[in-house]
Amino acid sequence: MRIIIDDKIPFIRQRLEPVAEVVYADPSKITKELVKDADALIVRTRTLCGAELLKDSRVKLVATATIGTDHIDSEWCRANGITVCNAAGCNAPGVAQYVWAALLRNGFDISSHTLGVIGKGHIGTIVADWGRKAGARAIVCDPPRKRARYDDEDYLPLETLLKEADAVTLHTPLTKGGIDNTFHLIGEKELQLIKPGSILINASRGPVVDNSAWAEAAQRKVIRSIVDVWEGEPSIDSRLLENAIVATPHIAGYSREGKERATRMALEAVEKEFGVNIDKSGLEGDYKVPSAVGKLEKVVDSYDPAIDTEALRNDPLSFERLRSEYQYRMEPRF
Repeated sequence: MRIIIDDKIPFIRQRLEPVAEVVYADPSKITKELVKDADALIVRTRTLCGAELLKDSRVKLVATATIGTDHIDSEWCRANGITVCNAAGCNAPGVAQYVWAALLRNGFDISSHTLGVIGKGHIGTIVADWGRKAGARAIVCDPPRKRARYDDEDYLPLETLLKEADAVTLHTPLTKGGIDNTFHLIGEKELQLIKPGSILINASRGPVVDNSAWAEAAQRKVIRSIVDVWEGEPSIDSRLLENAIVATPHIAGYSREGKERATRMALEAVEKEFGVNIDKSGLEGDYKVPSAVGKLEKVVDSYDPAIDTEALRNDPLSFERLRSEYQYRMEPRF
């Protein structure tokens, strides 16, 4: 068995070598030629996995050590006998840590402000749960879950949430077209609905927000902006960078535990697909829901986004280097 692995994936080296020939490669070097005789790929979001890369290869598994799969043509893969696996929920506590640390360090008042959560998947669920357990009012918008009557959450229309919330945080996948399109879900019209002085956070996918419209709103100081994901990254909008209260290089989910979970889940995908046993010792297990979180002091103490903001502002062209060299933070323990 031959496996190609993105060489930026942590905690994975020497785990697959006993069962496979392993090639570690920079994402830019994961080419059609390299993968043609591979049985599996383990990638991140920087590798586009579709017909252009995989046609005429013998690849049977694409495992991404990320939550998102918008870099994978899942429909084409499945039509061509390729299993696709992601690391759903792996970094959800890390993103929740980022969101709440950024909010509480920038004036969000748990006792009087309302948080609007758009998308109640793994991340949105934890963000809302921590807030509610700390005493905050959290309102949620998630049309697919509302239609499916997924749970007893009082899901609100997007317009209502934007008008009511003092802070809005986005946790949707990136989808283009269809009834649940999220590409530019927040555009000029939606930005005008947000109360002046409120906070908008994007730690989902860059194009979920129209960055040009957002940059103009941030420039006019209409809303306060917390930006971790950007349209066109690693090239980013300088106006948004300059005017955001927090601006970071796509590292919201970069906790040590989250990265360990992602690697473990990718290894589990290989085990399931090929019937092998892989050493996963020392890797973080699934997130355990805390019974109490206090007033989230531990979250504030665990992370200061101002440090990452300063690093990106000092050298915007180092976006990719700041990501690849990031010193993973530890998640708060409640």
